[in-house]
Amino acid sequence: MILVLDESIDRSIAEALKKAGFKILYVLEMERGIKDEKVLEIANSNNALLLTSDKDFGELVFRKKMIFTGVVLFCIFGISNHEKGELAVRIIKAHGNEFYNAFTVITPKTIRIRRIDSP
Repeated sequence: MILVLDESIDRSIAEALKKAGFKILYVLEMERGIKDEKVLEIANSNNALLLTSDKDFGELVFRKKMIFTGVVLFCIFGISNHEKGELAVRIIKAHGNEFYNAFTVITPKTIRIRRIDSP
């Protein structure tokens, strides 16, 4: 499984996922400041899940109907960086395959998966 991490994702999450053995492409280390559409394109071209904390991706998926592999929106504020990393690894390991063709919202206590039919 390949994960594209938007630059809005905390470095602690990126490091924890890398350490857990996931292949990641981290926008912060690739090309800072690129447009969201380009980030989505990178995820699509790599058949990767896009991990982000940027709610604007919801507009691209739902309003603009842009094609995507899967978007995982992390809304995990108020916990330590270490806990964020552990949570991300645990959730991706347990549910990662469920996130394809879906827009998923992760909070410290919930996982909401909304399936999206391809156009």
